[in-house]
Amino acid sequence: MTLLQPTFAKRILFFLASDLVLFFIALHLAYALRFDFVIDPKHMTNFLNVYIALTLSKLLFFYLFKVYNITWRFFGLEDALQLIKAHVAAVLLFSLLYFVFPTFFIPMPRSAIVIDLFLSLILTGGLRISKRALIEQLKQGSYQNTLIIGVNPRTSSIIKSVLSHELHYSPVAIFVVKDENRNSINSYINNIKVYGQEDLEEQIQTREITAAIITADLDQATLKVLFQRLKDAGIKTIKRAKLLGSEHERLEDLSIEDLLARHPQDLDTKAIASFVKGKNVLITGAGGSIGSEITRQCAHFGAINLILVDHSEFNLYQISEQFPDATHALCSVADRERLDKLFEQHHIDIVIHAAAYKHVPLCEENIEIAIANNIIGTKNVIDMSIKHKVKKLVIISTDKAVRPTNVMGTTKRIGELYAQNVEAKETEIVAVRFGNVLGSSGSVIPKFKRQIEEGGPVTVTDKKMTRYFMLIPEACQLVLQTAAIAKGGELFILDMGEPVKIVDLAQQMIKLYGKEESVEITFTGLRPGEKLYEELLIDESEKKTQYSSIFIASPTVYPIKKLEEAIENLLIDDNKIKSLQKIVPEFTHESC
Repeated sequence: MTLLQPTFAKRILFFLASDLVLFFIALHLAYALRFDFVIDPKHMTNFLNVYIALTLSKLLFFYLFKVYNITWRFFGLEDALQLIKAHVAAVLLFSLLYFVFPTFFIPMPRSAIVIDLFLSLILTGGLRISKRALIEQLKQGSYQNTLIIGVNPRTSSIIKSVLSHELHYSPVAIFVVKDENRNSINSYINNIKVYGQEDLEEQIQTREITAAIITADLDQATLKVLFQRLKDAGIKTIKRAKLLGSEHERLEDLSIEDLLARHPQDLDTKAIASFVKGKNVLITGAGGSIGSEITRQCAHFGAINLILVDHSEFNLYQISEQFPDATHALCSVADRERLDKLFEQHHIDIVIHAAAYKHVPLCEENIEIAIANNIIGTKNVIDMSIKHKVKKLVIISTDKAVRPTNVMGTTKRIGELYAQNVEAKETEIVAVRFGNVLGSSGSVIPKFKRQIEEGGPVTVTDKKMTRYFMLIPEACQLVLQTAAIAKGGELFILDMGEPVKIVDLAQQMIKLYGKEESVEITFTGLRPGEKLYEELLIDESEKKTQYSSIFIASPTVYPIKKLEEAIENLLIDDNKIKSLQKIVPEFTHESC
């Protein structure tokens, strides 16, 4: 059995034996062609000498040009060029030998050597490409007919990857999507024709195309329209090409994040770097969706030391695996004494407070715990930051704090009020409010993915429900960018773009999975504390900043002594909802 296993040595012996035979056939056929297949015996007198000299020349240059190192099934253009160079060099060497030792070869038709050059190339090259051609023929039926969208260097790279069997797709058409590429229509890239957008549906039908690879960089609006066209035309698989190095591509599924994410145009990485670089940064909730990304961003922008705080052992373990050199503190923000010791042990420059209970229905069921974590925990972080003279404290808030209808939003609003009105002394305190982030733990997208993979149904609370969405990395970068420009006491609002209907989100995700016919959407009704529409602004008096994605909300004055007393009363009052409403009068509790 091992005798049949392919090895490097066996491959060389196979090609060496094959080449000896092919060289002989090529030279004999060259003689025959030279004399119209009627060879005078006198010309064959030194045939064996010619064959030996020419063969040794070829073998020498095959070795020097590493022709025998070529992997059979991946024989390509570069390998063919090496084969040509080796043949040409061999003919030149043989010609030199001919002029130095003419009697060793004469009589010999010199034109036969030129004919042999082409015949030998055809035969040896044909042998080497035969296995690849056979494999491609056998596998062709299992590959998906694929269209490539975009005319750019990635397009050629994708086709090269397909030819080397790195990607199991069969490109049959290329389409332009940008006006600047329309002059490429009717041209060919790697023998594949380029078409205009108007031919998209026709080519999909006539060529039975089932997959698409997007190589073009498209704005979100164009991508949404293209996605809809592809799905309506029957395309099941849609991939996006991302470049890995100069020639290799990675294909990723088109994601709901690609279709929905708002990409701010004014990310200022220089401002973020100057804010974070060389600082000691403490991050609460460091193992959560937002906290872990904040941690990664701070590390990326040059924080000198990271103090990662989380009350979940599993979450803290996960982030500690990524940042083993950081300080890992298993601590609840509600534990004031533990926080005090932690702040005392480290000279902290920046605190990012991301720890919070954010799941609305769970907070409705566990009101006291939500108050302890979201209000007392936030108050503890603020108080400790002030006590230990932290330079800047960033409180991450939520759009649910605006005219809240649930306990979670109200507790976050109280955190905002405390941050705005406490005597900050040497600490600059800022709160940043934004909406949902795509793919965060507990968000609707992972839930929809699981439901679709299980065959449905996808559960949506209400047809009218809308939410704001942003990618986690970009939201976190904007948080740091906001902190960089903050002076203290502000409540910043991140522009989240246009709100998205949750039912539209569910429909798009079902289409992405190609499950339009098998997965249904069902409506379950609003859960306790939920509302149909989230808001980011309390009123229309927000101020603009130097960045179009960041606004400043009007401050809410709340005497700090009164607020502290109200919080103390909240902790002992049996009617938590009533006490919350006293602090936040706009809180209208929806307990449906």
